[in-house]
Amino acid sequence: MFQIIAENLGKKFHYEWIFRNFSYTFENKVSYAVVGNNGSGKSTLLQLLAGFVPASEGKIAYQEQGRLIDTDNFYRYVAWASPYLELIEEMTLEEIIHFHQKFRKLKLSNQEFIETLRLEKSRDKLIKNFSSGMKQRLKLGLAMYSQTPILMLDEPTSNLDIENIYWYKQSILEQKKDRLVIIASNQKEEYDFCEQIITIS
Repeated sequence: MFQIIAENLGKKFHYEWIFRNFSYTFENKVSYAVVGNNGSGKSTLLQLLAGFVPASEGKIAYQEQGRLIDTDNFYRYVAWASPYLELIEEMTLEEIIHFHQKFRKLKLSNQEFIETLRLEKSRDKLIKNFSSGMKQRLKLGLAMYSQTPILMLDEPTSNLDIENIYWYKQSILEQKKDRLVIIASNQKEEYDFCEQIITIS
């Protein structure tokens, strides 16, 4: 049983508040969508919840079975994908899968993973030679198929065509089971399966 507990969170850049007074408890086995207009702070909130950036005010607590998780170790529990996530472009697909598994194990064998992403012909290709859609599919695959109890996705279908949006929907419906999932988005097709909708305004 995992929980992320946010209490009176606020974030500002320079002198401008992006949002303030955000309180919410995120529960295991529930999928959440954080929605709002561009610039409302969806991505910023997701980064705060993941522990990537510090809050300007308020606090976040992570719990497993009622036991507090040290914030320095929380990264072990979460898998993340976003359009601005950087891949190591000098690696091949095979190399980046091996590298990823030093930190987070995948639910599939390397061969099964490559086949699931439909990248069989690109296993020895450098990531820098991937199209933007292929890179996004790889980011999503590494996150969705990692063996972590928490999954966070920011604008998951960015750079995906219709066929790969369908692949994302089929994959996320299967891989969200038994996980705490949080998706930041303003595209309904990215989150229409979520049980809880949180609007940032």
